[in-house]
Amino acid sequence: MVGKNLKRIGILTGGGDCPGLNAVIRAVAKPAMNEYGATVIGVEDGFEGLVEGSMHELSNRDVSGIINLGGTILGTSNKGDPWHYPAEGPDGKTVIVDASARAIKNYNRWALDALIAIGGEGTMHISHKLAQLGLNIVGVPKTIDNDLDGTDVTFGYDSAVSVATEAIDRLHTTASSHHRIMVIEVMGRYAGWIALGAGLAGGADIILIPEIPFKWDVIFRKVLERSTHGKRFSIVCVAEGCKCPDGSEVVQEMDEKRTDAKRLGGVGEVVADEITRGTDLETRVTVLGHLQRGGSPSPYDRILATNFGAMAVHLCAEGKFGTMVALQGSQYLGVPIHDCIAKLKTVPREHGWVQAAKAVGTSFGEE
Repeated sequence: MVGKNLKRIGILTGGGDCPGLNAVIRAVAKPAMNEYGATVIGVEDGFEGLVEGSMHELSNRDVSGIINLGGTILGTSNKGDPWHYPAEGPDGKTVIVDASARAIKNYNRWALDALIAIGGEGTMHISHKLAQLGLNIVGVPKTIDNDLDGTDVTFGYDSAVSVATEAIDRLHTTASSHHRIMVIEVMGRYAGWIALGAGLAGGADIILIPEIPFKWDVIFRKVLERSTHGKRFSIVCVAEGCKCPDGSEVVQEMDEKRTDAKRLGGVGEVVADEITRGTDLETRVTVLGHLQRGGSPSPYDRILATNFGAMAVHLCAEGKFGTMVALQGSQYLGVPIHDCIAKLKTVPREHGWVQAAKAVGTSFGEE
């Protein structure tokens, strides 16, 4: 399909919200309307809207003045996987069903020439399955976790790191005033990119990430050494997916409506309690949670999102479906979605940021 046949483009935002989603919507809709004369269909609440048939046409006015807005004007959901769809059973209880046929039916009923799916790993897995069934899909990589392979960075990550870094900056002042150990728990799921980036930028004394196993006694020695050398406070930045030395994860709850039912959270409290027990030093914990996903996108994320959105439209116009927009070096291009979901992009133990942090005295809790 060439650009002149690109008449109807669908767009949805799947998974958790993050800064920059509206910037992508704007960057898709404007060139689609202005360059190709296409009608842009906003699918509501992610893949849930594709299953339920919830959509509306977007106008130029709808997508004007939204580049700086957080969240998404289309709504989103992380419980809308068509192959793992929650429905009400005969007894009134929730059951999980395969609703993919409904999603495909609505795609065809709306006469879409292409669907641009903005989301993270889960969204890309769904997009790949839909592409295999013949739907014209282009993905746009969104996640604060920065764990999608195939692209150097995902939009939303920079904004989340900025929020977490500011939080560490603020904790520095109260930690030094009260001579306390401050533990800050950040998001990231199974990847440590947010903790690493914010910990490095914020000058954390200890960074704990899923990719580097740690030991309690190493942490204890680090904070005690600082205390005995006149540095009467320490900042510990912990990724939510960080495993304890015994290999256990801290899980907040299980939600079977989600494809990945595990909801992480609480490891910060465990770390704080262990530090108090092992050192007898006063310790406090701050869990940033959804603060990292809210608010306006950073300038970098606005630029990244705009480039991603515009590139997604061009890939559709060129008929390059089953691909995800990616930034590699200074080049924006389309890469096969399959390649991007083959594995999670986690932090290499020899990554330059890890080495830089170690060079300035930051501990990762390893021997």
